[in-house]
Amino acid sequence: MAEDAAAFGERSGVEAMAVSPDGTKLVYIGPAKDRWSAVMVVDVATGVDKPIMAAHANPEVLRWCNFVGNDRLVCRITWTSRDSYSHLINFSRLASMNLDGADLKQLGQQSSFYDQYLRTYDGSVLDWHSTKPGTVLMQRAYVPEQDKTGSHIVREKTGLGVDVVDVRTTKASQVEAPLPDVSEFMTDGLGNVRLKGHGEIDNDEVTDRERYFYRLAGSKSWLQLTDYVDAKDMEPLAIDATTNSLYELKKFNGRMVLYRMKLDGSKAEELVASNPNVDIDDVVRVGDGQRVIGYTFAEEQRRVIYFDEEFDKLHKQLGRLLPKTPQVSFHGASSDGRKLLIFAGGVEDPGRYYLYDKQTHELNELLDVRPALANRSFGTVSYITYKAADGTPIPAYLTLPPGKTGKGLPAIVLPHGGPSSRDEWGFDWLSQFFAARGYAVIQPEYRGSAGFGDKWMMENGFKSWRTSIGDIDAAARYLASSGIADPNRIAIVGWSYGGYAALQAAETEPSLYKAVVAVAPVTDLELLKREAQDYSNSGVIDKFVGSGPHVVEGSPLQHPRAISVPVLLVHADVDTNVNIEHSDKMAAALKSAGKEVEYIRISGLDHQIDDNIQRANLLYHAGALLDRTIGH
Repeated sequence: MAEDAAAFGERSGVEAMAVSPDGTKLVYIGPAKDRWSAVMVVDVATGVDKPIMAAHANPEVLRWCNFVGNDRLVCRITWTSRDSYSHLINFSRLASMNLDGADLKQLGQQSSFYDQYLRTYDGSVLDWHSTKPGTVLMQRAYVPEQDKTGSHIVREKTGLGVDVVDVRTTKASQVEAPLPDVSEFMTDGLGNVRLKGHGEIDNDEVTDRERYFYRLAGSKSWLQLTDYVDAKDMEPLAIDATTNSLYELKKFNGRMVLYRMKLDGSKAEELVASNPNVDIDDVVRVGDGQRVIGYTFAEEQRRVIYFDEEFDKLHKQLGRLLPKTPQVSFHGASSDGRKLLIFAGGVEDPGRYYLYDKQTHELNELLDVRPALANRSFGTVSYITYKAADGTPIPAYLTLPPGKTGKGLPAIVLPHGGPSSRDEWGFDWLSQFFAARGYAVIQPEYRGSAGFGDKWMMENGFKSWRTSIGDIDAAARYLASSGIADPNRIAIVGWSYGGYAALQAAETEPSLYKAVVAVAPVTDLELLKREAQDYSNSGVIDKFVGSGPHVVEGSPLQHPRAISVPVLLVHADVDTNVNIEHSDKMAAALKSAGKEVEYIRISGLDHQIDDNIQRANLLYHAGALLDRTIGH
């Protein structure tokens, strides 16, 4: 057990890999001891990688790095702090450094003692390859100052603007003056700002609606593109300078489809892609100028449809060349397009990165994503459907233990988080851990999941919890009726909304499951709304959760006596997705009701629990509970 927990609990060995413009170096975020992470720079010729900067997850987290030229990096660093009222607040900063970690510079506007409000976000990079070497085009957050005693020099700019920033000197020249209600900018990939969004503010609270403006090529004047539109109905994705057009997702017949709109003043739209079963969800870009070469969607498996014949042909060739890891994707390119950074993985293989040379046709393996799992056998995964209580076919992923045929097994129902999310075909460390321990695992795409259109999403998994939880319970019944699982040996495990679903399912169907594991769960819908009241998105959360009988009826915290099986709760105390108060109160309520509950309360980590020791501990205790209740 301990060996399995340590191996599957070890974090990914490679995150956010990028290639230098000349194709000779790579950078990625790699795990270090426990919860530490490091910026790793790789010399492609020698294969030698070395750490140049490290961060402890309590509080700083390294998110990604990318190259500006061949000898300078820009990295994203985040952390979470508590204010004087003990509210958790997320912070984000961009910093640049040399390839040895020296000469660290912050790229956002410098904070001041006189700032009128907290600078939680400092900006983001719009274009990496600016026309001037050593610079990036950034959208930057400006914070005005309060009056300084005895000084007439006070910063007054506020909101989001666009600057060209020198990554060595941090000197900036203004491209777009900051405005308080601007929420985003978008360029054509060649350094030209062509789109901006103005967020809607209602009674000092942000909504999920934006109004968009665009520019003609070569113009500085803004033209209105849309009135205020809901984010779930329209999403700009990319501007392609080669076609002078905007790629956007728009709602059509209840699903997101891909349009291409001309930015020549006509606003003429062309339908690029739609799918009768699922949403189109993104475009694929590559190289200098970030040319759009395809689009993506996820049915049984994620698919990319390439416009570009060269990439379409290459994608198919690589799939044949790497049959055990057929999920091939392009993650970057040298500035001349000759060298391509590629990831290849599979549902039963964590995958690895490669560097492909288009001229020599050499494919060099770089790094294994999960070296701790090397030489292990993984569970077999299949895509299935089962019937919900009302007869609706529910798609799901079924993982069977290595070497097992799927008869009379102990089994786990593993609903995903979100709820507005979904599982996808690919390696899943959590389900594979349970499969390695001898359990069948089913991951239902219950109604309330994202990606299948409005009808499937319903209102959402909280307002429509009875349908969502009913679909999850139907997965357990399918396992039993099909003979895959022993009906007396089924448990339910979930993270985030999945943890909420696990607790709620155990309350509403107390005889169906023999144990519950809930990681970072929502436990009370009214508490979820109340915790958001001091934040700018409180209106969005209030609208999402809603009001009515479902708030109490759909809250596990309100009905702890209904749970009749052992419960394991796991939660970290710097979780800004789901406050740890949800698990604190749930553990106390279960104990007060005389129920069997074990609570692992983790210090200094966020919702993802990115710590080798803590993840291994989570898996060990979950495995121990499941072995005891439904049998290994």
